[in-house]
Amino acid sequence: MVADRSPLDVAAAGQGEAPTAAETTMTGGVTGPRAPGRRMIGVAVPIPDPYGSFLQARRASFGDPLAHAIPTHITLLPPTEVDETALDAIQEHLVRIARTERPFTIRLRGSGTFRPVSPVVFVALAEGIGGCERVQEKVLSGPLARSLPFPYHPHVTIAHHLPDDVMDRAFKELAGYSADFQVWGFSLYEHGMDGVWRRQSDFVFGDGVLPAPGR
Repeated sequence: MVADRSPLDVAAAGQGEAPTAAETTMTGGVTGPRAPGRRMIGVAVPIPDPYGSFLQARRASFGDPLAHAIPTHITLLPPTEVDETALDAIQEHLVRIARTERPFTIRLRGSGTFRPVSPVVFVALAEGIGGCERVQEKVLSGPLARSLPFPYHPHVTIAHHLPDDVMDRAFKELAGYSADFQVWGFSLYEHGMDGVWRRQSDFVFGDGVLPAPGR
């Protein structure tokens, strides 16, 4: 994505099936009314600890109000409002995808930004982009087929819509960041009416089983 946000990072901006130009990441904070029987979901690769908790703490240190509402992640499906009757079919769809995939390595290296097009600073992927792209294309098919406003660009948001001097500081302070980990699968998240994204199910590459969140 040339001007991306993290899909959990977008729900704070608004709800709906069609994303705006900013809706390419999961965002927290949407607490407005939702039609009965409708749910807001997202799919993402969770960043494992200690990296995930460290980056979430850094995001909070920059004063980002969404830091504690959004688990650290790489988006596969941006916030998408669905009918709750479709959830079983969506789960089956995600299980089928997981069974076709195998673990791959992600290497996080340094910082990047989508400014001035979109007010986002992120940690960049030096390896694992192809794996994320492949899985993302499969996720956005079948019951989750949708179009995106920008080309897909996997990343980890660390600052969003903050004053320019704070965004500059985030960019500089994470410029030397690095982390390597194996991607074991991906997770389904749901956006609560309190504005918090919560992990609901995990989908493990190779077998597609759904262990308890936190695997």
